[in-house]
Amino acid sequence: MHRAIKFYENFFEKDVFIKDDIYSVFDIDGFRLGLFAFEKVNETHIFGSNCLPSIDVENLDVLKNKIKDLKLCFPLTKINNNWVVEFVDSEGNHIELTAPIK
Repeated sequence: MHRAIKFYENFFEKDVFIKDDIYSVFDIDGFRLGLFAFEKVNETHIFGSNCLPSIDVENLDVLKNKIKDLKLCFPLTKINNNWVVEFVDSEGNHIELTAPIK
């Protein structure tokens, strides 16, 4: 949990809202992003079929700054009216970032 909290505090540039060893929460402008340590409660981890968290940022410069030190799993690509990229977080999850094309 500590590693995930540190990763997302750095990424969102915000402190964790609720810090716990099993379930921690970030408040991202009213949206709750929960981090759940399923292994600490001996819960089985089941993978979904198409859940990909997507986060929108203001512009391409902000997007490039956010991904500069991250492992990418989908390269920065122009799709319709957006720049789109996917990265791998500290726990191996894929996260999408988008920015409008201006």
